[in-house]
Order: sequence, then structure tokens, then C-alpha cells
Amino acid sequence: MTRIDLLVQKLRADARMPERATPGASGLDLHACLEADVVLGPAPQRVPTGIAIELPVGYDAQVRPRSGLVARGVMASFGTIDADYRGEVLVTMWTFGDTATYTLRDGDRIAQLVIARLADVEVVLATSLSVTQRGEGGHGSTGR
Repeated sequence: MTRIDLLVQKLRADARMPERATPGASGLDLHACLEADVVLGPAPQRVPTGIAIELPVGYDAQVRPRSGLVARGVMASFGTIDADYRGEVLVTMWTFGDTATYTLRDGDRIAQLVIARLADVEVVLATSLSVTQRGEGGHGSTGR
């Protein structure tokens, strides 16, 4: 396994560093960095983390929801942070289902940050593609 450095800049003194909850966790927890509580509702809101990151070229960071929050009706949008982005990491969040509102407090764990190595891809125009059993079937075509 190749180790890389994820450079993290605190944009506010009280911002928390991303951290793994357990040694086997694939994601690093992201924390809300708030001056006051934020009440989430069904309309998406961008929640600040108080940090900016720098990834090596050839990597990206993926913002993913926390399963514990999703189970309570609180969603964080999937997002991609490219290696050349230097702004604050923001997490778009909202409530769904029977959860009308949810209060976020400073320091709450709000999402996970997963680092991924990018494939070296060259886009090639093709006049046809190989035939597979599935073919053009999508959106539930392989079963329930």
C-alpha cells in the first residue's frame, strides 16, 4: 500500500482535523465547524468544516454520508474534491423522510472523506462496443 500525505489547513482555529474513528475505517470523519448551531431541514444547506485540503496529483477525495446520520434521516451529499481545489471543504446536508429538522452543533461528525487514486484514463472514440449478456439493460434490469 502506498502512503500519501493529505495536507490539511485549518481555516479557523477551532476546526477539527479529519480522523479515522477506528484503525480499519476507510473514511476520515469530517466535523462541522460552526459559530452557532445549524438547524437542517429538507432544503440543502452547505455546512462548513473549517478546513481546506491539498491532495497529490492523481488522487481525489470523496465526501460520503455517515450511515449513522442517514439512519436518523440526515443526508450528506456525495461530492468530489479534486486535487487542485484549495477552498474550504463544505458538506451539503438536508433531512429526509420523517425527520423534519435536525440540529448540528460545532464539532459534530457530519460526513466521511475517502481518498482515492485515479485511474490513468485516455478517452477513445469507438464506433461500437463489445457485446455483453446485460447489454443496454440498466436501472434494475439485473433483478430487484
